[in-house]
Amino acid sequence: MCAFPCPANGAVEQITARRRSIRYGRGFCARSNLHQVGLLMHPVEAASPGIAPARRVDTAILIAISVAIALVHIATNGRYGFHRDELQFLSDARHLDWGFVTYPSFTPLVQHIAMALFGLSLTGLRIFPVLAQSVVIVVAGLTAREFGGKRLAQIAAALATALAPLALFEGTEFQYTSFDFLWWVLACYFAVRLLNSEDPRWWIAIGVVLGIGLETKYAIVFLIAGLLAGLLLTEYRRCFGSRWFWAAVAVALAIFLPNLIWQVHHQFISLDFLRHIHARDIGQGRTQSFWRDQFLVCTNLAAAPLWIAGLAGLLFNRRYRALAAMAAVPVLLLAVAGGRGYYAAGVYPMMVSMGAALLERWYAWMPRITRRSIAAVHVLAFTAVSAYICAAILPISQGGALKQFALERNGDLREEIGWEEMVGAVAKVRDSLPVEERAHLGIITSNYGEYGALEIFGSAYGLPAPIGTINSEWDRGYPDPPPTTMIVVGFRPVTADSFFTGCRIAGHNGNSEGVRNEESVDHPNIYVCGPPHVPWPQLWAEHHDFG
Repeated sequence: MCAFPCPANGAVEQITARRRSIRYGRGFCARSNLHQVGLLMHPVEAASPGIAPARRVDTAILIAISVAIALVHIATNGRYGFHRDELQFLSDARHLDWGFVTYPSFTPLVQHIAMALFGLSLTGLRIFPVLAQSVVIVVAGLTAREFGGKRLAQIAAALATALAPLALFEGTEFQYTSFDFLWWVLACYFAVRLLNSEDPRWWIAIGVVLGIGLETKYAIVFLIAGLLAGLLLTEYRRCFGSRWFWAAVAVALAIFLPNLIWQVHHQFISLDFLRHIHARDIGQGRTQSFWRDQFLVCTNLAAAPLWIAGLAGLLFNRRYRALAAMAAVPVLLLAVAGGRGYYAAGVYPMMVSMGAALLERWYAWMPRITRRSIAAVHVLAFTAVSAYICAAILPISQGGALKQFALERNGDLREEIGWEEMVGAVAKVRDSLPVEERAHLGIITSNYGEYGALEIFGSAYGLPAPIGTINSEWDRGYPDPPPTTMIVVGFRPVTADSFFTGCRIAGHNGNSEGVRNEESVDHPNIYVCGPPHVPWPQLWAEHHDFG
């Protein structure tokens, strides 16, 4: 069995520990250096009845912070339009399956539910990511509480998490990373609860969120590696003999099993996709900013002292040393593997929370004037950095310098502009064709943004369903009988000519705001072509592409 008893400070705690030992199995004693010197509140002490009213107020404050951030997102999320990634989710949500080439099934399922509830409302479809980030904010504050932090530490952890660039971005669009981030944060929180409560049943909660995480984004395997490393490298290696640990493994695998079966039936095609994307990222230099992103993307730059202190606090506290590995190993593995800088962002709220609890205690020892001066400088720095982040990430509806500032610094905002105009341009090309060409018309796209936009908005113009060879679009095939006239969107001239016969420019793709994004700069022309140079079955067999 796996239990985590700590030295009791009194008879009540001894009785409590003895009862837990009898109920859950006797474990070993992980004496905590920070508990010895009084830097952290003992978990039992935090549960004192006199603390309960203050804790309710603290929880209410955390909820208020999360609600305030959520309202900001709701007020701004209806501006611009869908991001190209959101269009892929919308498209896949119309073709539900146990898996997709680019990701498991959880996120398209949530998008399917969102469409049933809100239609094509931008604000409505983005409400689930907003809720996910609201939970993250509250959990960050609760994690600081688990580390012994009082109100100041909990508020600091919540705000530092809420105003980190990645966390703030995750509430602005419907992305699978929004939910992946939530599962990482919850898994870390449940691990802290496991160590503090000495109750091995928390393993089940960890298994549930890791299982859902595997159904959301495969990168959570790096967090699992960190958790296992933390157990192997510390006294908690005895957990491998716990039935609760193996029950958690079984729960996680049971949740992940449908996608695993789907992968088997599709020859693990997602591995081919991930290899392609990894090679693309390295080739385009997207991984070169990995360490810079740990300070500028995963966390608010002004909060760097918190997570650095938090990592040190975890490392030098025997009770929490396993959590230090859980936090550090994913970052190190991703750095070695050449991953993107934000992939391990979910471990930072735990480190920030520990750092906030430690710094709160350290501040208490300082003279009041020193404490207030340091706090004032930190608040000013945090406010300045947060204001910059908000201006660069949140969509601005009004024109002028502020909107230009945001569009210049945020490529994701630029990719939200022009999709419906593109569909309208395709419809104009269709309307310009002779009747006999329209009778056997197909529309083929070069990327999932174009495909998703035409599938979602094209029906309003009476356009046929798009054809695509990217990701899971390929599985949906082409019409029978195949089209003989093609409207070709997103192809370069040489590529269009290599695929199809008799291509000519018939329209243009751009946006009325003059924003320079991928579509307006890289794919400005719309072509009309004849049938492909080779039979459709051969074309399809040769072109299952990834993007």
